[in-house]
Amino acid sequence: MPMSQPPLTEADLRRRALSRWDNEGGALAEIAPEAAAEIRELTNAELVHLRIRVIALENLMIAVLAEGSDRQREIARQMADYIVPRPGHTPHPLTIQAAHHMTEMVGRASHYRSHDS
Repeated sequence: MPMSQPPLTEADLRRRALSRWDNEGGALAEIAPEAAAEIRELTNAELVHLRIRVIALENLMIAVLAEGSDRQREIARQMADYIVPRPGHTPHPLTIQAAHHMTEMVGRASHYRSHDS
């Protein structure tokens, strides 16, 4: 019979989610050369559609955060603060900018909070 493991803490869960950034967050610099050769450049139309989708997702996240709990907004801020380079690696400007953008989105959500919440 397998031994049960202790439940993960919130910090463990957050660390686990953020640890996937390198392999699920678009770390293209680490893709094997043979795999990178198969990735085609995006067309201008695809880039425009991608930009539209990102804007829509940002606005949806702001709406969700606006109606979320104070704890949810605090966790979003903590996740943004947690985004740092791995030990021995140089900070990537886009990653740092993304962390700032996350914090800004939480702030923008406060403008849309219901007065009764």
